[in-house]
Amino acid sequence: MSKKRRRFTREFKISVINELDAGKPLGQLSREHNLHPTLISRWKREYNRDPESAFRGNGKPAESKVAELERLVGQLYAENAFLKKALERLRKERR
Repeated sequence: MSKKRRRFTREFKISVINELDAGKPLGQLSREHNLHPTLISRWKREYNRDPESAFRGNGKPAESKVAELERLVGQLYAENAFLKKALERLRKERR
């Protein structure tokens, strides 16, 4: 029986680091998330070295580009809805 290697998202790693920075003990974090304490320490070291480029993934720029564009579309959709509501309010006030 072979074990499949687990992969963790950047957001998950950063959330674990933030919990550690908030004062949660390393042992407790490792038990809660079923991670080895050394792995959490390595993530923290890597993040402290360069927060912007830490945990960038394994070289799949197309997927990250698609995710970035999807995020941008969502943001623009929300801004558009907000502006439509604001325009409607202004029209009502003018009457």
